[in-house]
Amino acid sequence: MSVNDQDLARTTEHRVPRNDAPDWWIYRGTGRPPHDIDLTELLPPPPSWRTYSGGPLPDPDLPPPDDGEADRRLGTEYHLSDTDIDPHELDMVNAALYLRRPLLVTGNPGIGKSSLAYRIARELGLGRVLRWPITSHVTLRSGLYDYDAIGRAQAAATTATTAAARQGDEPADEPPVGDFLRLGPLGTAFLPSRRPRVLLIDELDKSEADLPNDLLSLFEDGEFTIPELARVRTRSPEVTVHTADPHRTAAVVDGRVACHAFPVVVMTSNGEREFPPAFLRRCLQLRIQNPDLEQLAAIVANHVLDQNGEHRDRLIREFVERSKADGGLPTDRLLDAVYLATSGAYQPDQVAWPRLVDALWHKLTVR
Repeated sequence: MSVNDQDLARTTEHRVPRNDAPDWWIYRGTGRPPHDIDLTELLPPPPSWRTYSGGPLPDPDLPPPDDGEADRRLGTEYHLSDTDIDPHELDMVNAALYLRRPLLVTGNPGIGKSSLAYRIARELGLGRVLRWPITSHVTLRSGLYDYDAIGRAQAAATTATTAAARQGDEPADEPPVGDFLRLGPLGTAFLPSRRPRVLLIDELDKSEADLPNDLLSLFEDGEFTIPELARVRTRSPEVTVHTADPHRTAAVVDGRVACHAFPVVVMTSNGEREFPPAFLRRCLQLRIQNPDLEQLAAIVANHVLDQNGEHRDRLIREFVERSKADGGLPTDRLLDAVYLATSGAYQPDQVAWPRLVDALWHKLTVR
C-alpha cells in the first residue's frame, strides 16, 4: 500500500508485532480461509460450567457453505495483515471462543461490527453465518422458531376431504407437524453439531426491553423446548423440521433442541441503550474503534477497488480527517467514494467532485 508514510507512522504506534502473538490465539483476525484446519482440533475442551452434550449429531456433520454474504461484506481479496487488527479485539474474540460466551460488540455505526461475525466464520471455516436482525417487534420465539398452525389446519382439512372422497369414512393421516415448523436463526444456531455455528444478533439495542433478559436462560442452558413438538412426542418422538439454512432440515427429538458446541454468538449494539447487569454478566464485551489509514487501505483493497489508482490514498486521508471531525463516519461511505472515483466520477479540478464527496461524507443525522 502506498499511503503516506508519515500518516502511517502516526497511526501504527499502537500496533503489536505479531511475531509476539500469544500461542493461545486461534483467531488472528485476517479473515483468510483455513487450510485443512479443523476448529474442533484447535479448541481446548470447554470449562465444566459451559459443557453441553446435545444430540443427535447430524451425519454428515458439516456446516452449510457460505452463500456469498461473506464476500459481499468482506471482499474477495485478503489484504488485512496481522498488524491491521487491534490486539484487544483478538483477545476478546479468542476469549469468547475458549469460554463459549456470547460477545457483545459496540462502536459507532458503520465501522464493521457485524463484519466481525463473517470474518470469524470465514477464518475458522464455520460456514454460513446465521444472521438475526433485531427490530422492535422481534421476540425470543420468533428467533427460535415459527409454527404455521393455520397452514397445518388447512392442510389437515384438505387431506381429510380428499380422503373422504376416495376412501369413504376411513380416517386420513394428519400432515406431519414438522412440515409447518421452521427454526429461526437463533434456534438453528443451537442445533447439535461438533463445530459451532456463527450467530450474528444484529443491532440488539433496537429490541424491546425484555429481549436481553429473555436470552439469559438460552445462553446458560444451551437448549430450548418447542411446545408444539413436545406435545406429540409420545407418538412422534423424532420430528424433522426446516431450519434457517436454505433447503436444510434437522431432526428434533422429544421437542427439545440442545447444542453440542455452543455457537459463536456476536451481538452488535450502536450504544443506543443500556443492557441489564444480569445480561452483561453472561457476555464478554468488545468496543471496536474507528479504522485508521492502514486498515481503511486494506478494506479498500479487499474489495478490489482502485488498488493502484492515484486517487485512492488521497481519498483515504481525506476520509480519516473528515471522520475525526464528524465523530466517526461509516466505512462503506469511503468504499462508495472510491468506487465512484474509479468509475469516472472523479475529474481533476472538477467542482462537482468535492460537492459529491460532501454529500457522501456527512454525519448520520437528518436535519
